[in-house]
Amino acid sequence: MDEELRSLTDRLRQEARGAAEFERLAATGDHDELAAVLTAPGQPLWARELAAFRLGLAGDRRAFESLVLFLNHRDPQRCASAAHALARLGDPRTARAAAALATNELRVAYALHPVRLLAELRAPESVPALITTLQRRLRPHDPYRRVALACVEGLGALGDTRARPVLNEALAHPALAEAAVHALARIPGQRGKPG
Repeated sequence: MDEELRSLTDRLRQEARGAAEFERLAATGDHDELAAVLTAPGQPLWARELAAFRLGLAGDRRAFESLVLFLNHRDPQRCASAAHALARLGDPRTARAAAALATNELRVAYALHPVRLLAELRAPESVPALITTLQRRLRPHDPYRRVALACVEGLGALGDTRARPVLNEALAHPALAEAAVHALARIPGQRGKPG
């Protein structure tokens, strides 16, 4: 069993508080049954999350909209689970949605998992979105250092030369400097020095 699925199942089992429907949804192999949970009125949050996650792992694109909503949820565990499922879903809309969430300044407090997902997807939208998000995080006294650090690490993993200028700017920020040096070192033609 996928470790993320095991973790999600344990967490949602507690949220469901013994509801019989939980065990049925956790065990069913019927994708139509799971998809119906996503559109039926009055479904509890745990049921929608479980159905969307299981469909996402199975590559069923009917989970896309629900997973994107969970990716932007205030609960970091829900965001992490949604990012995991979206990375496996294979929907071509995923990178665009993650980029929109990562660059939305009104929701920057919830941008950590969209940023990490962009780095994992390695899509055409990934580098521009991570650069934009990191540039905004380099303002004085920005409270979202974890998001900035995830951008630096993601840009390093992607190794795209377009990231050099913003990573060089990140060197001036003590909380990001070490990660920026490592990220710059991963860019082809870069020797870990500014420039």
